[in-house]
Amino acid sequence: MLVLDGVARHFNNKAAVSDVSLTIGSGSFVGVIGRSGAGKSTLLRMVNRLVDPTAGSIRFGDVDVTRLKGQALRDWRARCAMIFQQFNLVGRLDVLTNVLMGRLNTVSTPRSMLQLWKDEDRAVALSALEQFDIRRLPPSAPTAFPAASSSASRLPARWCRSLRSSSPTSRSPRSTRATPRS
Repeated sequence: MLVLDGVARHFNNKAAVSDVSLTIGSGSFVGVIGRSGAGKSTLLRMVNRLVDPTAGSIRFGDVDVTRLKGQALRDWRARCAMIFQQFNLVGRLDVLTNVLMGRLNTVSTPRSMLQLWKDEDRAVALSALEQFDIRRLPPSAPTAFPAASSSASRLPARWCRSLRSSSPTSRSPRSTRATPRS
């Protein structure tokens, strides 16, 4: 469970986020909406600790996120993850490989450069695609979506976010390539 208690962030004399308290249950999907400049990104950056709160506390289970430092903070950031508005997918990579990029912190540099993904990582990536009901897309589908479809262009961000936060599944690994449909 994620608990924010009286969280605030000020930049100089301007409040970007003011006295936010909320509880998000484990396994919940939550959307943060609001007008431009309302503090949505700052709030999410505080949860990820890319920005420290000026006041209040952030807890995840028994962990006081606001007090994390060093390796514990880096581990939290890897576990928590955040997909920015400009999520910079690699256009020349297929959908599955872009999703697998969310696992880079668990793979050695040589294996990642050669794209030698473990079966367990492939299973997690495919599970992420299924979680968002987009498994029907061939894993080798290009990540470049038509500009006319703004919702389609945001889908890969959710795949990557899901992958970063998922744990390995018990599903058997599947092939990472699909035969293109005619």
